[in-house]
Amino acid sequence: MLRCEAELFRPRTLDEALRMRAEMPDATVLAGGTDIMVYLEAGVLKPTRIIDLWGCPGMRELRFATGGQLYGAGLTCTDVLRSMHAHPLLRDAAATVGAAQIQNRATLGGNICNSSPAGDTLPVWLALKAEFEIGCVRGFRRVPAATFWRGYKRIDMQPDELLVAIRVPALTGHMHFRKVGTRMAQAISKVIFAGRYVQGKEACLAFGAVAPIPMRCAAAEAALVAGAPIDEVVRLVESEIVPIDDVRSTAVYRKKVAGRIVRRWLESLPRA
Repeated sequence: MLRCEAELFRPRTLDEALRMRAEMPDATVLAGGTDIMVYLEAGVLKPTRIIDLWGCPGMRELRFATGGQLYGAGLTCTDVLRSMHAHPLLRDAAATVGAAQIQNRATLGGNICNSSPAGDTLPVWLALKAEFEIGCVRGFRRVPAATFWRGYKRIDMQPDELLVAIRVPALTGHMHFRKVGTRMAQAISKVIFAGRYVQGKEACLAFGAVAPIPMRCAAAEAALVAGAPIDEVVRLVESEIVPIDDVRSTAVYRKKVAGRIVRRWLESLPRA
């Protein structure tokens, strides 16, 4: 039976949440709780204070902003799937997170800040050129997704800060998302891919679960924009990613699967 003796704090406004975070930088922040509840049950997390952001007003909205969209960090995967305005690439990723019960609780902000290499939405933010709005009582700042993850479980946030929202600009191009796991649902990723390509102009080949943090394959992207053969792009992808052997898969498997995902996507695109 799950037991937790931590003192629970539930802010009623975003300003109150930021004040609480400033006063309790050592507190555990709970968004949807899909990871924290597991850690509590396993006994690897024993917080003394918890700031519960679930239902905090202003953090669960999807709005159109200048030149794009603004996603509240408290939006759940189910919110994304039910929204006719959510980006298709993000919808595809949200659909692969756990099963319905997990999707009902898992939040965008929680997935981002948990910083798991296998986080399903993380490569999507790279492909969409997202910026994360970070807030505290001292003010707000924006951090590009490309620089937010600094290492395994390390992110560009201070102890008194909260992730408030995600900004996504309006983008064009062919886009694709693919997750490979042991099963179709309730599976941790072995390889995650999010791609965007504007022929002859721009490319993003973003991966998760193949390195300590979400990553892009810069050399492969440059080759693709320059018109290199698909074989060359795939070779570069396989050479750039740095997967490991673990209980879910092997490095060799991940390299081969990553290359095949990119190959099949590029081969499916209309030719000029």
